[in-house]
Amino acid sequence: KIEDELEMTTVCHRPEGLEQLEAQTNFTKRELQVLYRGFKNECPSGVVNEETFKQIYAQFFPHGDASMYAHYLFNAFDTAQNGSVKFEDFVMALSILLRGTVHEKLRWTFNLYDINKDGYINKEEMMDIVKAIYDMMGKYTYPVLKEDAPRQHVEVFFQVLDF
Repeated sequence: KIEDELEMTTVCHRPEGLEQLEAQTNFTKRELQVLYRGFKNECPSGVVNEETFKQIYAQFFPHGDASMYAHYLFNAFDTAQNGSVKFEDFVMALSILLRGTVHEKLRWTFNLYDINKDGYINKEEMMDIVKAIYDMMGKYTYPVLKEDAPRQHVEVFFQVLDF
């Protein structure tokens, strides 16, 4: 594919110094080295495009279709909105998700759910994300979920929040 060729021809990206990333994240220098090795193993050019991100992410959900959720997740990781995720983007988000404060995690998650980036999460955006999560989990969940389960969950969520 043309995207794969573009990713391979991209000048290799080298991340900021580990000391700087250590200061900006909640990871130790050693943890950053391990994360970087794993990132470079999957993304030798030092950046990942959306298609490659989807392929990597799909490996974690073999019984479902993770492509739509991976799309939303990629957009949340792609803070520069340039169609690629550098190691710094990846590790900053991972730091928030794994070791951030509750407020940081909520802000990051809000950004993920606010698909159109207008500062609000409406029912349609919530429905898109919830449907993507259900698709990702696959059809072999226990107990078996009804077809309209995502819509029902979104309705209950908005009722509880009194929207």
